[in-house]
Amino acid sequence: MIKDFIEIADFTGIQLERLLDRAAHDKLAFRAGKLPASLQGATLAMIFEKPSLRTRVSFETAMTQLGGHALHLTQKDIGLGAREPAKDVARVLGRMCQGIMARTFSHALVQELAQWSPVPVINALTDLSHPCQAMADLMTVRERLGSLAGKTLAFIGDGNNVARSLAVACGKLGMHFVLACPKGYELKPEAIGA
Repeated sequence: MIKDFIEIADFTGIQLERLLDRAAHDKLAFRAGKLPASLQGATLAMIFEKPSLRTRVSFETAMTQLGGHALHLTQKDIGLGAREPAKDVARVLGRMCQGIMARTFSHALVQELAQWSPVPVINALTDLSHPCQAMADLMTVRERLGSLAGKTLAFIGDGNNVARSLAVACGKLGMHFVLACPKGYELKPEAIGA
């Protein structure tokens, strides 16, 4: 059992498929007005070192729809890594909340939060990885095309955190991944373990 959602690479293809299955099931239940309040009484601490409209709204809305509550915490609020070491932030939030979502620049910072947190930590974006975005993209592909195995996903843009997460996910799910990017912006082979 994996406690945190930090990297696509931490999961097997079967585990990723199960996450997509659950998301598809919950989406249908929500549309039918039958989504259970499975997070009733739960609070998610959302750390935003790097702000985002879509991330904030999607996580807060999901928590509300599942019966829980979300706390929006900015760098100014907690001073993560400056006024408050990540270890202390993880321990404090882990005593008061049932989960932590972090959107930071440093991937190491999210890993440190996960190391010290007694509750699950979700990586909502780092300079290295964007696993939630990759899973949302693959859910859309699956809704449109059915099974993912054998399909080819083309990504046009730089070899960034999204491209990296998608490349790893495609490999885990039996897909082909093609990246088209300007020279000098390629996905570094070491970034995906090649």
